[in-house]
Amino acid sequence: MSKTVLITGASRGIGKETALYLAKHGYSLVLHCNKNIQKLEEVQKEITQLGSESRLIQFDISDRKACNEKLLKDVEENGTYYGIVLNAGIAKDNPFPGMEDSDWDEVINTNLNGFYNVLRPVILSMIQNRKGRIIALSSVSGLAGNRGQVNYSASKAGIIGAVKALSLEVAKRKITVNCVAPGIIETDMTTGLPDEMIKEYVPMKRAGSAKEVASLINYLMSEDAGYITGQVISVNGGMYL
Repeated sequence: MSKTVLITGASRGIGKETALYLAKHGYSLVLHCNKNIQKLEEVQKEITQLGSESRLIQFDISDRKACNEKLLKDVEENGTYYGIVLNAGIAKDNPFPGMEDSDWDEVINTNLNGFYNVLRPVILSMIQNRKGRIIALSSVSGLAGNRGQVNYSASKAGIIGAVKALSLEVAKRKITVNCVAPGIIETDMTTGLPDEMIKEYVPMKRAGSAKEVASLINYLMSEDAGYITGQVISVNGGMYL
């Protein structure tokens, strides 16, 4: 029986590429989205063509009650997850003096509270199973900060702290918890960034691809990564942090 991995935010970008990458390596997938179920169904079709199994789950990761109900039901009906990729997140950029309360609250509630909301209902079953992989997506903004992203940077830095603490709690149960911190990656979130800016800040003079992030996630999900936990690995083309 193949190992089952939940991927949040799997309808596009890094989440989609991770789903396809893991499918090629034999994992069964639980594909999550909040709103764009049509795009998620398209991802599922691609996964089916690759010969892997998948099922869909839909909820808002900032909604604690919905997370609890949907995830507990899925685990009860289909069994516990071997792996979880916490990829879903949002950005609402603004200089701090002009930031609206809603810009702060929505980003923190989605990105940081979402970490808790998704993991809390399923972590006990993983502990009882005595094995597993948890991989959370942070960002170079969480490592070094970024202008106009005080809210986003705070949420992504919080994820790093949560990953490091949780990794200590579950290590004896053979569950690894790691963090991947992408730099500038070609996704919808970075559309429109000037090439000049990328070349100025990235020593490799290009944006990364979602597949390059997905390949690292695939490795951290594997048996070969069984002694790696509590780490933050940045995929950033050599950006100075």
